[in-house]
Amino acid sequence: MAYLVRVRYPDGGGLTAEGRVRREAVRLQAAALLSQGVSVSEIAGRLRVSHNAVYVWRRRWLADGAAGLASKGPSGSACRLTGQQLDQLAAALEEGPAAHGWAEDQRWTLARVAELIVRLFRQRYTLRGVSLLLHRIGFSPQVPKHRPVERDEAAIATWRREVWPQAK
Repeated sequence: MAYLVRVRYPDGGGLTAEGRVRREAVRLQAAALLSQGVSVSEIAGRLRVSHNAVYVWRRRWLADGAAGLASKGPSGSACRLTGQQLDQLAAALEEGPAAHGWAEDQRWTLARVAELIVRLFRQRYTLRGVSLLLHRIGFSPQVPKHRPVERDEAAIATWRREVWPQAK
């Protein structure tokens, strides 16, 4: 079992709209160079991409022209939860498991999050789907440190400072 810690990823885990536009521009530059008869290796060197990428682009360009190199938009399937529902889920996760009926420990598991999604939104996700969804909204699994509740940090520090040097 793991704790969930909210971590903000700079790009949400995929290319941003600006990133897709930049990549499309590079592909269109390659198409312009291909139409001028420039070799694949020279295009790869000029655009700083792999030779394989240029070969793939050339195949698409020969088959469909410049339209074959256009961006197809964000990849992956569409999320079944709306943006508002994702915000609600994040807020519910921040409240902790006890607020939603799991009082035996304070750990979110993928199974618990899946059950919470069913309760809140009547949507079923596989455990892998829950993991991807949590990553999308900025949560990262964290393995907890197993330390006894009775642990006395002050006593440990004193022992390390006074007793350990003598025993050494």
